[in-house]
Amino acid sequence: MKSSARNRSSRPPTGPAGIPAFRSGLLGLGLLALSGCGLGETVGGLVGNAGPAEGEAGHVRGFLGAAVADEPRAALVARDVLSAGGTAADAAVAAGFAMAVTLPSRSGLGAGGACLVYDRGRNQTEAVLFPAVRPAQARGDRPAAVPMLARGLFALHTRNPRRPFEELMAPAEQLARFGATTSRALAQDLAAVAGPLSADPGARAIFAGPGGQPLREGERLVQPDLGSTLAALRTAGVGDLYQGALARRLEQVSPRIGGGLTLEDTRPAIPTMGVPLQMTVGNDVLSFLPVPADGGLAGAAAFRALQGGAGVDAAAQQGLATAMAWRQRGGDPAALLASAPGAAFGAPQLPASSSLVTLDREGNAVSCAFSLNNLFGTGRVLPQMGFLLAAAPDVGRVEPPLLAAALAHNTSLRAFRYAGAASGQAAAPIALALPAARHLLNGTPLADAVASVPEPGRANAIACGRYLPGSAAQCAAATDPRGAGLAVMGTP
Repeated sequence: MKSSARNRSSRPPTGPAGIPAFRSGLLGLGLLALSGCGLGETVGGLVGNAGPAEGEAGHVRGFLGAAVADEPRAALVARDVLSAGGTAADAAVAAGFAMAVTLPSRSGLGAGGACLVYDRGRNQTEAVLFPAVRPAQARGDRPAAVPMLARGLFALHTRNPRRPFEELMAPAEQLARFGATTSRALAQDLAAVAGPLSADPGARAIFAGPGGQPLREGERLVQPDLGSTLAALRTAGVGDLYQGALARRLEQVSPRIGGGLTLEDTRPAIPTMGVPLQMTVGNDVLSFLPVPADGGLAGAAAFRALQGGAGVDAAAQQGLATAMAWRQRGGDPAALLASAPGAAFGAPQLPASSSLVTLDREGNAVSCAFSLNNLFGTGRVLPQMGFLLAAAPDVGRVEPPLLAAALAHNTSLRAFRYAGAASGQAAAPIALALPAARHLLNGTPLADAVASVPEPGRANAIACGRYLPGSAAQCAAATDPRGAGLAVMGTP
């Protein structure tokens, strides 16, 4: 296998006659063991059992697709799934579970999120919404949101699956059981909240080294209890966390950390499918996450402002004002976009989030954002279960996150054009809108567009200039070079 991977961007270089020419690189599956990836840090058996996928040893031939994530290991897991013949949805599911292990500061089994899915067969984009919402009755001294990631990723898998769901969970389970290298992304988050986080014995046991200091980049992160929970979900099904043995255990242990969740809270919690907010950009349809994932509404408002000639700061304010207007008085999001409320609505302190984007060789794409509604959620690890619960939103000073994702496709060509997702608290909407506007409207190279977002925003994106299906040589993937994510793309 040959592949191309760069922290800033990944673009297929071309050889004679425009044929993609990929250099041997770090991400070749045969070289992963040489790049510091030990047992449990690659998909392992998944790639070796790729079933009917094209190519030798179960690998596909030609263009594999691309993956971008805020945490490098998650991007590698997604790429392995694509190389095994999985769809973009398969890759996003596997990466989502992997990021729950490797970036538990911003995602996890206790988290929520939202995704956009472009299914080329149906030639449409739809939204999968699974925010971590507050229970009917918030309890305890650290009120927790209902964990939604497992059911959300299962719902995502139903949209366009090719690999078995339990197979896609295996990399995350291995990473938890056998350990993962602490990435720069996680190390930075640990350093930011080391004091408060270490006050919880469960968190200290996982995230602190032998001397009691927070894990640093390159040190080993092992989570055996989380591995056991993932194994139970893999074998019993994700419903077990909501109405089975795991749900009963959650009900028993969450009061110990001040969360107070019950079966009455988890049983009815299910994801919903939604129609995206959409606008026409040239010959393409650009979709944004719909409310209640109002980072999509804010991103759409910011994009429209940029499209109309507004400056970056003005567009950012317009996006936030639109989202805050919806939070304060509700109403029709399309009407809010048309009315363009002014900047009178101030944005409160907003929580951290994370994102990933995947594209498969057939032109299917997924763009997702996740959040624990606070950095490290409630800051306390569930005993015997090994994961952090999201903080209950709308309780105290906890606000819902601005989950920001967008995706563009061409209905006439039945083809993918662009997918992006962003994080950065109040800067997430402009971090979503600005790269999309600069790339789609102005033709700015993707890596430059992604790198142009204002602090503290961070963007991830994949684009195909001549669409996919079309010219894969014109596809590129990029992550913000100021962050700690990874963009991967390649061919055998």
